[in-house]
Amino acid sequence: MNKAITINPATEEEVASYTRISSKEAKEKVANANKAYKSWKKTSFEERSKLMNKLATIFEENKEAYAQLATQEMGKIIEQSRSEIEKCAKICKYYADNIQELLADEVIITEAKKSYVTFQPLGVTLAVMPWNFPFYQVIRFAAPAVMTGNTGVLKHASNVQGCAFALEDAFTKAGFPEGVFTNLNVASDEIKAIIEDKNIIAVTLTGSEPAGRSVAKIAGENLKKTVLELGGSDAYIILEDADLEKATDLSTYGRMQNNGQTCIAAKRFIVLEEIYDDFLKLFTQKMKDAKMGVPTDEDVYYGPMARVDLRDELHEQVEKTVKEGGKLVLGGEIPKRKGAYYPATIIADLKPGMTGFDEELFGPVASVIKAKDENEAIELANNSSFGLGSGVFTKNIKRGEKVALQLEAGNSFVNKLVVSDPRMPFGGIKNSGYGRELSTYGIREFVNTKSIWIH
Repeated sequence: MNKAITINPATEEEVASYTRISSKEAKEKVANANKAYKSWKKTSFEERSKLMNKLATIFEENKEAYAQLATQEMGKIIEQSRSEIEKCAKICKYYADNIQELLADEVIITEAKKSYVTFQPLGVTLAVMPWNFPFYQVIRFAAPAVMTGNTGVLKHASNVQGCAFALEDAFTKAGFPEGVFTNLNVASDEIKAIIEDKNIIAVTLTGSEPAGRSVAKIAGENLKKTVLELGGSDAYIILEDADLEKATDLSTYGRMQNNGQTCIAAKRFIVLEEIYDDFLKLFTQKMKDAKMGVPTDEDVYYGPMARVDLRDELHEQVEKTVKEGGKLVLGGEIPKRKGAYYPATIIADLKPGMTGFDEELFGPVASVIKAKDENEAIELANNSSFGLGSGVFTKNIKRGEKVALQLEAGNSFVNKLVVSDPRMPFGGIKNSGYGRELSTYGIREFVNTKSIWIH
């Protein structure tokens, strides 16, 4: 197919189509990005910061238009789309204001007259990005990459090409030179050739585990550095001393945010047996009360999933889990209405080996698991091929920290849902990927960490 087609998931109607560029055009754009890099890397931090702050202003001034576009293309509720655009502005400002500190030379005391480590840009980075946060996921890569002096090319998901072109246009309006940030509207089968292009120095991907494996294999064969942020099946442990009102409020929001389509969403709820029934009753009521509806309506809690085929795949996972012995407590039926809607769903009494325990459920479905004590809860949480986010709810902060330190994940939060923050590193372990984004750790993934020795 030579077009990327956008289908509004709330109506199943086609809203736009975008003609894909040819392989030759893609190669030319990558070459142009490399040409831009050769001059961009010579610019000062001050000059880059000025443009990045201008980009932040563009996000702020166009927040409503960008938010409406994201909601139309992938179905998140409008309030959360607005929040996503606000977060884009904040991350641009963060890197604009902190780049000199983040990439400051590190003096190393040796027998040399002078020795230090400096951090220099490398070249063109390819980003393969998903649809679930169509603006923020891209800015999370692009803002630090561009501020280091690298240039970036984007292969975005086909169903959010409107957002992809809007991002490219925003960089242009901010005054960034041509080629510093480029959208490549190509099909997925073109990714291999792009990675193999001599002008690409590294690849960052946020997406599914299969996509990550495929990109890592191609990049590895071509000795290209990669950072992968893949799926997750985040476990949240609810200890017997937890504030159940707060825990169920956060659990409901954590499972339903972005219509349940978030890598770091709370997905598996591991509850100690003393409070299991009370938690499940309260959680069920709050999930039931969550209003499903048209995502542009201001009063809805969640909208449709991004695509009908994704909704249908999720439903198959739910049905399979129930056949395996899971107890369907709420939802689990495809609504009789247009759109990729799926109701808030809870499957309880899950055990290892069941689909809802072992696999990522990327939609508004919660898996509830009973544990006899704290040790078993930790064991169940770690019994996963994923390791992106995790959390624990307890009134005892020291106990919560002790549990968090034992959870096998790149992020472990106590009494709060996992979020990404530019001041903290973000990423996963196991099949959730490797490498880090954000903070000092993330910005140094795609630089030349260079030793300077003066005798």
